[in-house]
Amino acid sequence: MIATAFHSSNLVLVSAVFLACAVEMVEALTIVVAVGSTRSWKSAFEGVAVAVLALGALVAVFGPALVHVPLTTLRLVVGGVLLIFGLQWLRKAILRSTGYKAKHDEDAIFAETVAELNSATGDRDRLAFVMSFKGVFLEGLEVVVTVLTLGASSHELGLATITAAVALTLVAIVGAIVAKQLSGVPENAMKMAVGIMLVSYGTFWTGEGLKVSWPGNDVMIPVFVVLYALFVWVVVASLKTGEMKAEVA
Repeated sequence: MIATAFHSSNLVLVSAVFLACAVEMVEALTIVVAVGSTRSWKSAFEGVAVAVLALGALVAVFGPALVHVPLTTLRLVVGGVLLIFGLQWLRKAILRSTGYKAKHDEDAIFAETVAELNSATGDRDRLAFVMSFKGVFLEGLEVVVTVLTLGASSHELGLATITAAVALTLVAIVGAIVAKQLSGVPENAMKMAVGIMLVSYGTFWTGEGLKVSWPGNDVMIPVFVVLYALFVWVVVASLKTGEMKAEVA
């Protein structure tokens, strides 16, 4: 039972971190490729390097500090953060799935970034650096929050960090091969999955922080994933049915 609980909770952890990091990396890569191909690859890569160093410094500072926070407090705070993040991801993914919000289009982001760069005046290298840094840092910040919160609360910070590194490396390799934005990635489906996993973890850790005794302990995490997935499916189906009825009327 202990081995099953360990493996099931770690599977959800790895899946959540991998998908979240892959989604953010795709968005950051789109911006970097647009900047490099339009302005300056050298400055674009410099912006990426500085952003990665800044994010690494955040992890170095806040990662070890989380170890000294009382476990009950840590789980309560982390659970709340994950619930907020997860619900935001789910809300956007549900709206995009039902057509109430336009889907995240990497082609559009690429074109918009290129247009902004072409219309801008001033130092090309400086602008390329700033835009590349901003894109990588802002997207990477969500990766850092995901890794720190999920990793620290489950005492698997090393596993979460390794998973994030693998996801970032794989997306970077694919991006280098295709040399263009990854518009074919089913980003909304990935965000839906990440939202479900974050909310599941958030529910579990919030309960732990409130000293709720979950049946089966960590086994409840994949159970929550299934329950939330069914709930989201019902919501999406209901919204689509309502939209179809409105069109018929």
